[in-house]
Amino acid sequence: MLKEFAAMASMMKQAQGMSGKLQEARERIANLRCEGQAGAGMVTVEVTGQLKVVNCRIDPTLFQSGDREMIEDLICSATNLAIDKIRESQLKEMESVTGGLNIPGLTDALSGMGL
Repeated sequence: MLKEFAAMASMMKQAQGMSGKLQEARERIANLRCEGQAGAGMVTVEVTGQLKVVNCRIDPTLFQSGDREMIEDLICSATNLAIDKIRESQLKEMESVTGGLNIPGLTDALSGMGL
């Protein structure tokens, strides 16, 4: 019985340490920024770790083409690439906390936290 209490106390201590590491990872994730580019760099979109678009740069020569649909498609593509990069960075941050363990549902949990 004493061994069980010692094991439980050890698990509680590890959980407390993990909680602090998770908070640090959340802060690092919130500060992440990634860019996605489309059209050979003619459109660049920057997204934060909180999945907020903070910058969108469009080469002025694209406007001269007058092809509105192409510009819209390039913006969507660049945004999706930036989001994919952020999600990959988020997973790497969380893996640093979990020691690389494959935790089922981690991606869904990140999405649920707004990350």
